[in-house]
Amino acid sequence: MTDLKSVEARRPGAQDVPVLLGAPYAFYPGDDRDDSIDLLELARLFYRERRLITVIAAAFTLISLIPALTLPPRYRAEALLVPVTPDGNENTSTLIGQLGGIAALVGGYVGTGKDRSAESIATLRSRSLAIDFIRTQNLKPQLFPTDWNDVTREWRDPAHVPTDLQAYQTFDSQVRTIVVDRQSGMVSLQIEWRDPVLAAAWANRLVTAVNQRRREEAISEAQRSIKYAREQLAETSSIETQQSLYRLIEAQTKTIALANARHEYAFRVIDPAVPPETPIRPRRIAIIGLGLVVGLLTAITVVLLRRAFMRERALMEPAP
Repeated sequence: MTDLKSVEARRPGAQDVPVLLGAPYAFYPGDDRDDSIDLLELARLFYRERRLITVIAAAFTLISLIPALTLPPRYRAEALLVPVTPDGNENTSTLIGQLGGIAALVGGYVGTGKDRSAESIATLRSRSLAIDFIRTQNLKPQLFPTDWNDVTREWRDPAHVPTDLQAYQTFDSQVRTIVVDRQSGMVSLQIEWRDPVLAAAWANRLVTAVNQRRREEAISEAQRSIKYAREQLAETSSIETQQSLYRLIEAQTKTIALANARHEYAFRVIDPAVPPETPIRPRRIAIIGLGLVVGLLTAITVVLLRRAFMRERALMEPAP
């Protein structure tokens, strides 16, 4: 095998091939490329390619106009609430604590104010409340407009009618949002929808629905507690237990009276929802601005790649 160094030595005008780490290192005398970034050169390059950059940026901006102008507007109605703690819980809890084993049977709906607030918030977030609300307000046709025929007032495909669970998932992920401020205890119920009037109406109706459910639950539990306490009165001969049962019946009767008289049983409305005037989505200016930025970045990338390709092609061409 002919040695590379000897071949280079026989070539006219050849230079000695340096040996690095025991191996010959070949280099090309004519390749004097400088890969460093010259900002002035880049500025000149972008100026020369300003038409291409303008065309690409304008194209992306025009494309961004399509979603910015065609996406339907979404409005957000917000109701500000504060959980309500019914009166008399402390006294009722003390009475139940005096009843020993009977407490687990008659005290099903008694707890601290913090527990009651957590239950009210959990009810507002619950799947069962949302499904009942969707049914009573007949929201399925509006949640699935493409599957509903407004002319015939029927589903387009009777074999694939959206289920209650699908309606709940759509309502919970795209329509209803609940934000709880842990410091102040305030609850924000937000409804997003295409119609601002409907968004505000649904928010206020949902607050009414959760208050009504909690009120009915309180009355039902109190009635069961009274019924069981009266049954225990007929079976016990202990004067102390009878007195505690009578006081418990009195407290539960007061609970029923308060529940019937108090309209805002679970949540007190601090600021009811009103129809919003401006949509929250789509943010047209932001979408157009994003399209312009993406267009500029794409144009710059195309120009740099084009420059690198042209330089490589020039170096690969044989010298005249």
